[in-house]
Amino acid sequence: MGGASVREPGRVGQSGSKMAVGRRLLGAALIFTVWFIPALTVDRSNFKTCDQSSFCQRQRKLQPGLSTYRAALGSAKLSSDKLQVQLIDERNQASLLLEVYGLDGNMTRIKINEINPLKPRYEVPDVLVGTPLPENLRVTEQDDNTLELSLGETGNKLLMTGTPFRLDILSGQDLVLSVNSRGLLHFEHLRERKDTDSEKKDVPAETDEANPEEVESVKEEENKMPEVDEPGMWDETFKTHTDSKPNGPSSVGLDFSLPGFENVYGIPEHADNLKLRTTEGTDPYRLYNLDVFQYELYNTMALYGSVPLLLAHNTKRTLGIFWLNAAETWVDISSNIAGKTLLSKMFQYMQGGGETPQTDVRWMSESGIIDVFLFLGPSPFNVFKQYASLTGTQALPPYFSLGYHQCRWNYNDEEDVRNVDAGFDEYDLPYDVIWLDIEHADGKRYFTWDPHKFPNPRNMLSRLKEKKRKMVAIVDPHIKIDSGYRIHNDIQSQNLYIKTKDGSDYEGWCWPGSAAYPDFTNPEMRQWWASMFSYDKYEGSMDNLFVWNDMNEPSVFNGPEVTMHKDAVHWGGWEHRDVHNLYGFYVQRATTEGLIQRSGGKERPFVLTRAFFAGSQRYGAVWTGDNSAEWDHLKISIPMCLSLSLVGISFCGADVGGFFKNPETELLVRWYQAGAYQPFFRAHAHLDTPRREPWLHGDDNMAVIHDALRQRYTLLPFWYTLFYKALREGDPVMRPLWVEFPSDASTFAMDSQYMLGSALLVHPVTEAKARGVQVYLPGDGEVWYDVHSYQRYEAPQTTYLPVTINSIPVFQRGGSIIPRKDRPRRSSDCMQADPFTLYVALNVQGEARGELFLDDGHSFNYEQNEFLFREFNYSQGKLTASSLDPSGVFKTPSWIERIIIIGATKPTSITLSLAGGSESSLEFAYDQPTSVITVRKPGVNIASDFTVSLR
Repeated sequence: MGGASVREPGRVGQSGSKMAVGRRLLGAALIFTVWFIPALTVDRSNFKTCDQSSFCQRQRKLQPGLSTYRAALGSAKLSSDKLQVQLIDERNQASLLLEVYGLDGNMTRIKINEINPLKPRYEVPDVLVGTPLPENLRVTEQDDNTLELSLGETGNKLLMTGTPFRLDILSGQDLVLSVNSRGLLHFEHLRERKDTDSEKKDVPAETDEANPEEVESVKEEENKMPEVDEPGMWDETFKTHTDSKPNGPSSVGLDFSLPGFENVYGIPEHADNLKLRTTEGTDPYRLYNLDVFQYELYNTMALYGSVPLLLAHNTKRTLGIFWLNAAETWVDISSNIAGKTLLSKMFQYMQGGGETPQTDVRWMSESGIIDVFLFLGPSPFNVFKQYASLTGTQALPPYFSLGYHQCRWNYNDEEDVRNVDAGFDEYDLPYDVIWLDIEHADGKRYFTWDPHKFPNPRNMLSRLKEKKRKMVAIVDPHIKIDSGYRIHNDIQSQNLYIKTKDGSDYEGWCWPGSAAYPDFTNPEMRQWWASMFSYDKYEGSMDNLFVWNDMNEPSVFNGPEVTMHKDAVHWGGWEHRDVHNLYGFYVQRATTEGLIQRSGGKERPFVLTRAFFAGSQRYGAVWTGDNSAEWDHLKISIPMCLSLSLVGISFCGADVGGFFKNPETELLVRWYQAGAYQPFFRAHAHLDTPRREPWLHGDDNMAVIHDALRQRYTLLPFWYTLFYKALREGDPVMRPLWVEFPSDASTFAMDSQYMLGSALLVHPVTEAKARGVQVYLPGDGEVWYDVHSYQRYEAPQTTYLPVTINSIPVFQRGGSIIPRKDRPRRSSDCMQADPFTLYVALNVQGEARGELFLDDGHSFNYEQNEFLFREFNYSQGKLTASSLDPSGVFKTPSWIERIIIIGATKPTSITLSLAGGSESSLEFAYDQPTSVITVRKPGVNIASDFTVSLR
């Protein structure tokens, strides 16, 4: 569903007739005039640039050079798990506390905070899944201006320089990363406003966190250096909105230098290439969750979600920087060549080499503290595991949610839903879920149904359930202010809305008109919200109804930048500026917990969110928001989802066909083909667009869409197994080529093709009227097979692949085994007992390996060991099946009906041997042109141990 295009203060622009549908709900209730103006693209004037964000401007004004901070090494205190040192800002003598932690798993944590601030500074809660295990630290060398620490048993060392302050991390003799080497640490300490109490100073107390003598010297200096106020420190106006800034300037910034790296990734969400660009001469990348109407491509503007994790990769190592701060954040990226900076010269000397690249990264946040985790890899999968150990892994989705989702704003009524559902059956098209947007509710009062359009929701849901299908309904976090609306009355009576700076309930404008915003940072609010999904409170709901949280940035049509005022007040007295990027995270969390609770903790939820933060992967799926029916939007969906995958959010997809505008038929077909190979597969469309159900575009095009849908459904066991690996290991489902081929520099900037797991390479067709695509097949000494023709390709090579409208270029990697279900059904649940086909693609050594995870697909029983995790190995002419996790037990009727062995020579006979010792001959066919063996009806249960021998 779309956001708003704000044209003037107090005036909300909405595209087309969505507001016409709701116009009858407005009228006398309007306090100010609302205009509904269609927009062709984003109105950039509604969103700040760095120059219009006073803290970003102040931070960026500080130029690289010698740091104004010194580390008082005499104050150092070392315990088993952390080092504490005072930092002194020589400009104003303000004192900070630096804490360095060595963490298990090759990680380092750095925290910087005021020693005794005027009031506490916000530290992000609830994102980390637990307290990271410490590594023992010890001092290995020290002199007057340098302290060397051993970071546990990894062989890594940390060098701390006192004046000017900087940190360097070494792995052996290799300089891996430096902190504050460019002198850009800038920590705005909280202080009294001069015109209220300019002489008053809070003196740091003597605590066990600081050296008393050092504190005393700071006390003596603090009155000596007057501080200059700058515009925007104590209040700031953007358009007609004024931010009162009661706490004054509070921003934090720090730089990191990465010698030897020129490729950096991550920090979603941005509609940009996978490899991050340098921001020299442009705005930094912005992390600030916003409802951006018809967003532009290939720029650094903020979008709906934020994950402050950046990855760096070269042929030798992968690193990660996780900046744990939920306030508005900007990230500057610059590139240098060795020899041009002091750090580069140091790196050059230590490496004994010539020119090497270097990337410098600068983080700037409006409030909070500096709390950063450094992931030292060294491999991509090490970094994924390190990040997952802190923020959790992707939740295992219910099996149905990996199927196809049919959505539009809006299916009009129960009859419309019934007709669309019947259309899929009539045209033999599989799908799992039909979706309802905001018009299904009674006057956009969420948790209700329009009594005229959806008078019998349980009957509607029951009909879908009979076909083993599901429904998703939207539940947004803005609540219509209406004294006759139970949800509003309950939240208001319990005082659970976000407040204005003056203490009244915060009100803004969104789809229902005047709306209030629940304070999801409050655990009581989350508990109450979760309870509303119980079947007795969400009237008309059933166990096959799931949820979609939209507009949860939060979107406030008449607010600054179409979001909430930063001086709004949350639970605990924290300002919205401190928690902004967490809001959507908390909304999805509360919804997810509600769906779990309604089943008594037995059933897995499905919740889609538009806004997100680090850790959102624990609660469901994400999509790329309100895209457009344009070829470039199809193309950008790949790097956008790859970027999300790199930061732990594997369940990603884009609106198939584009949300805005009308796709030409070729674009729509190509989008179905691309979407079939992305983790979340949903078609969605704007209210004003013509209907786009697959059968409305002619028989030929419907046949192509049918084939794309069928390819998706045959691979569901493969998708599900990848998500299980994501749950257990933190491995991304959809991944850039460099993750699998980390030493192949030619893959580092590729984002037109990608891997699914380690077995499939996908290159969707994203150009109009394409007659062919250039596909790069990586891997020294590896082979790849076209999954449609079984043609074999030697790697590495770039090959030109001719395509027609029917083509989806997909290649199976030699050395992999993929279990598929090749019998088409109308939904994934209907395929539960169907047999498997194993696709065995041999490598040059004649070997292959694969995995299969299997459980009931919907419950948490796998946590009680009700599952199968099977391994298939092919070597020396034998295919064996065994358990990867003997603790798992699950009964299934599914059996193996075929084994396809690709890249094989013709055998004389094939036999099946079971664990009990029985042996039988198997029928097979051999296709000489493709070197493919088809073994017919092995007939063995997928849970059985067996050996198939080729002679």
